[in-house]
Amino acid sequence: MSKIRLKDYEGTPEIKRADYDTQLVALQYKLQLIQAAYITQGLRGIVAIEGWDAAGKGGLIQRMTTELDQRYSDVWSIGAPTKDELNHHFLWRFWAKLPGCREIAIFDRTWYGRVLVERVDKLIPKPDWKRGYDEINDFEAQQIADGTRIAKIFLHITQREQDKRLRERLETPYKRWKTGPEDYHNRSMRDAYCEAYEDMFDKTSTPHAPWTVIAADDKKTARIAAIEAVIATLGEDVDLTYPPVSPELRALAEAALGVTLKV
Repeated sequence: MSKIRLKDYEGTPEIKRADYDTQLVALQYKLQLIQAAYITQGLRGIVAIEGWDAAGKGGLIQRMTTELDQRYSDVWSIGAPTKDELNHHFLWRFWAKLPGCREIAIFDRTWYGRVLVERVDKLIPKPDWKRGYDEINDFEAQQIADGTRIAKIFLHITQREQDKRLRERLETPYKRWKTGPEDYHNRSMRDAYCEAYEDMFDKTSTPHAPWTVIAADDKKTARIAAIEAVIATLGEDVDLTYPPVSPELRALAEAALGVTLKV
């Protein structure tokens, strides 16, 4: 597997608005079909999203989930662990958030904090975060062995684009809640994060759970590419033929509705 280097994912071409709208609707429909198959067949899926601050994770999740049935999908926004969570193994807090049968779980940041922020900010000893790579690989392998599909998406933006978006968040009143001092602390550590990200790709982009890096300077282009990647993973080898209407239900419906069903 070739090495992933972030500099290879810069210079996103812009997509035309009409093309974006058309492609987005088609992709959202495909996700609906996949979710319907998960529900009827008892399947499970995880979408794990990482990326720079202001890289577009929230906008991607919004477009990805807008047509999904919320009863069978969850979005988990992962922040710093609580005091109680710190008293357990770092993966403990994620077990309760894993999807059950018929469900898709989307993680806005993930268990990779162990080898990212905890590494960069020296929150834990080096041996602990270095051990984290194997622990994460084993954790994901367990889920896959149990039938869960995992799509791992990383949104990459250049420093110039990040600065543009951080400024926009401060200058747009209703977006100010999205930013804070931590964004500027993380920005000051960009070189350290680049190294941590690329080590993460090298050590955890496994054959059974590879990373997909998306060039995200253009938000619309990135959304299309990311949703396509999610569909490719969650939809792989999924039977999209659906069970027929039972004769009993059909007879009941036709009698109640006074029509002949076209099924």
